Amino acid sequence: MQLFVGLGNPGRKYAGNRHNIGFMAIDAIASAHGFGPWRQKFQAEIAEGRLGGLRVTLLKPQTFMNLSGQSVGEAMRYLKLTPGDVCVFHDELDLAPGKIRVKTGGGHAGHNGLRSLHQHLGPDYHRVRMGIGHPGQKELVTNYVLQDFAKSDREWLDPLIEAVGREAGRLAAGDAPGFMSAIALATGSGRSGKPDPVSTPAEPGRSENRQPDQAAAKPDSGPESPLQRLLARFTRQ
Repeated sequence: MQLFVGLGNPGRKYAGNRHNIGFMAIDAIASAHGFGPWRQKFQAEIAEGRLGGLRVTLLKPQTFMNLSGQSVGEAMRYLKLTPGDVCVFHDELDLAPGKIRVKTGGGHAGHNGLRSLHQHLGPDYHRVRMGIGHPGQKELVTNYVLQDFAKSDREWLDPLIEAVGREAGRLAAGDAPGFMSAIALATGSGRSGKPDPVSTPAEPGRSENRQPDQAAAKPDSGPESPLQRLLARFTRQ
């Protein structure tokens, strides 16, 4: 048994928000693989079915994002699962729109839904990080994630969500690289399909507008010629 969780906020008001891409992914999985019917349990909407030959419960917490861990923790304990049996789909500011990475362990990076999951499950669950891009300034983040996707976003969002639903069986089977490669092929993204390292060190508290680390580069002077070495020898004398 595995537990696939989508993060989001309940209600029509939030249904199209960037923050709700996790709900969209779970709905796509349910539709593509005949899960259902949806019912209320664990402070969530749940649906049961199979991905390949594996039993999977789909879960969408109805607690609002900041309390997602209450619902997921309750479901995990009732179903007698471990964090390693849980896979969470969520929005990711630090990835470009449409980019996907699968990760196990690590920090919550300031994501309030993941922060709540950490409190109730610990960090050692699987995540599908679904890129929504960054608005560019930290103070714009809250409004950005709580806004609906723009019409222009549908060009990448619709194929992405459809592919995630169709290829979810690869995740259930433990084939994260195969899942990401299939998504890249289906969406034309051309990404390599390499998962993030397992149990990566906790990320620092997210600076929502952080820039990529830049290592100081040293100029490459290239190999010395015999003449240069000879001149240097006499210069040192």
